[in-house]
Order: sequence, then structure tokens, then C-alpha cells
Amino acid sequence: MEERITDLELRFMHQEKTISDLNDTVCRQELAIVRLVREMSRMQEQLLTMAPSINRSADEEEPPPHY
Repeated sequence: MEERITDLELRFMHQEKTISDLNDTVCRQELAIVRLVREMSRMQEQLLTMAPSINRSADEEEPPPHY
């Protein structure tokens, strides 16, 4: 009986460690996702300012101000 309890305690400690490790991994991934979403938003904004309008053809686009 004592051996079974010891075995269960060891399994429990191992599971607690695994859960803690998984939680740390999920938290790091969440931070990475938030950072990547911010970077993607910035890149989309930059692309929109650089790309010509998709509503007009190249002939209909207004020339840049320096022309």
C-alpha cells in the first residue's frame, strides 16, 4: 500500500511539473503572438501607404506631389 501511495505522489509531482512547464510555454507563446500581431499591423499600415490604390488603375492614379 505504501508503495502505491509513493507511486501516486511521484506521478502527481511529475504532472504538476508538466502542467507548470506547459503553462510557461503557453504564456511565452501568447506574448509572441501579441508581438507578431502588432508587427503585422505596422507592416500593413506601411504597405497601404506605399502601395497604389487598388480601386484605381495605374492610369487613373494621381501623380506624386513632386511631379
